Formats: sequence, C-alpha cells, structure tokens
Amino acid sequence: MRQILVTGLVLVGLLTAVVSWAVPDIRVQGLFGGSAVLVINGKQRLLKQGQASPEGVTLVASDSHQAVVEIEGRRVTLGLSQHISSSFQAAKLAEVRIPRASNGHYMVSGSINGHPVDFMVDTGATSVAMSLNDAKRLGVDFRRGKRASASTAGGIVNAFEVDLDKLVIGNITAHQVSATIVVGDYPTDVLLGNSFLSRVEMTEEEGVMVLRKKY
Repeated sequence: MRQILVTGLVLVGLLTAVVSWAVPDIRVQGLFGGSAVLVINGKQRLLKQGQASPEGVTLVASDSHQAVVEIEGRRVTLGLSQHISSSFQAAKLAEVRIPRASNGHYMVSGSINGHPVDFMVDTGATSVAMSLNDAKRLGVDFRRGKRASASTAGGIVNAFEVDLDKLVIGNITAHQVSATIVVGDYPTDVLLGNSFLSRVEMTEEEGVMVLRKKY
C-alpha cells in the first residue's frame, strides 16, 4: 500500500507539470505479471506487455503491484485502481478484476500476512486452503490451529483450521480469514475460498471476474 501511495504522489506532480498534455481516461482494474486490465475512455482492455490499445496506450511492464504505461512517448506508473485523466484521483471503490487464465481458472496475486501468494479462486472451497508446505513458506503457525480433516482427491486427510491475520487481494484487505492447512502436498495452489469470497461481491463480465469489497 505504501508503494501505491508514493506512486500516486509522484503522479500528482507529473500531471501538474503537464496540464496541457492530453491524456486518455485510464483506470487500472487488474494487475498481473506481464499483463494488465485497463479501462481506457470507458472501454475495458486486457493488454499484454508491449501491446498497445486502439487508443494508443502501450503497456510497458506490469506485475501484481503496478503497471507502467506509455502514452505519446511519456511513461506513467499506476497502481491498482488508480485513475489518470486530466487530473489524478484515488479509487473510490475497492475492486479487483481477474481475467480467466488459459486453463479456465481465475488466478490472482495477493499476500497472506505480508508474504506474496498466487491464489486460484475456488468458489467450491469452504475456506482459504493451502498445503502444509505452503503454510510453512508463508509463516502460518498451523500448530496453534484446531485439528480437523479435509476431503481431497486422495481421500480424507488430516488438516488444521486457523485464522489468517491479514489477506490482501489488490486493494481489498480482509482480517481474520479462516483457512484450512492440509497435511501433505495438496492443494498444489493456494485456494481462495469462501471464507474470503463471502466478504466480497463477485460477478463475471466477459471472462473477467470482478470482486468488490462489501464492507
């Protein structure tokens, strides 16, 4: 969050210095490694790195934190949900847009307790779920959790139920999110289940999943 705020302050100064520079209306609605979802003059564009939109906006670089766009030879760095036109304004609505991956799943980058995570959205999962190995990598103290069991493709296995102190997806932050730590190597991806998804409004627009914070 600090990085996004600093980027916004730099952008304010840039736009003040070039008020005569005609820029299209651009809003960042999804950030991924090598691609970004931008809304340009009201039209949604999914751009890959190096690709230009019909409006003349080129995505120079993108990761889960920010996008660098080029407009008429000028480069601007924008964080998730930041908006640029003739003036800078912060996002009024906590919203994340997730394009469908080529395998049909929705993948999104975020963090758990400050550690970066690549999530797979799973509306069929009761809670956020991860393997024991992922829990150790993310510093989740599963030993303080409640012993439980989980149903996997290989059958019923041991698990722990814990609360994650902080889970962040884009500009949506949730605290005390229930999670299941599965003993073993399953699931291979960290699943973004309903203990988080129940806290957001979820819709789909032309192959893009939209998450909006409820409260």
